[in-house]
Amino acid sequence: MKFIKPFLFFIIIPLLAFTSLHKYYISVTQINFIEEKQSVQITTRIFIDDFESLLRERYDESITLAGKDEPKITDVYIERYLKEKLKIKINDKDANLIFIGKEYDIDIMKCYLEIEGVSSIESIEIKNKVLFDLYEDQQNIVKTKINSKQKSFILISQNDKAVLNFN
Repeated sequence: MKFIKPFLFFIIIPLLAFTSLHKYYISVTQINFIEEKQSVQITTRIFIDDFESLLRERYDESITLAGKDEPKITDVYIERYLKEKLKIKINDKDANLIFIGKEYDIDIMKCYLEIEGVSSIESIEIKNKVLFDLYEDQQNIVKTKINSKQKSFILISQNDKAVLNFN
C-alpha cells in the first residue's frame, strides 16, 4: 500500500500530461518555376478547419468548407484572402497571382495559384502571412523549385518574408 501512491503519482501524472492535445498551425506552400511555360505555379496546403475558422471570423459565420452546401462565394473569399496574405515579387516587381481553384484532400485544402508571363527569375521575394492574423503560433513552410534549385524555409509572424537570389 505504501508503494501504490508513489507508483500512481509517477505513472498517472505523466500520462495525464501527454493526453492534452496540442494543435499545430502549419501551412505548406510549394512554388515551382516552369520555364518552358513561362509560369510560376503555386500550391498552398492549409488545414480545412483552420481556414474555415478564418473565413467565419473574417467574412461569414455560417461558412462550412468541404461540404455539399458550400456557397459559391467561398472561392471569392479564399481568393481575396490569399491575394492579401501571399505576396510575391519576381525580379523586384510585384507579381499578379491568379487563383486557379481549390480541392479538398481529407483534412487539407489545396489552393492553386499561378503567375503568368515569367521568362526568367533572377530574384524572388516571398511574403506569406496566411493565418498569422488568426493564430500567433502559425508557421508557413515554403518550398521552392526555381532554376533547378530547391530551397525550403519556415516563415513565422515575426519573420514572414524570404528573398532568394539566382544571379
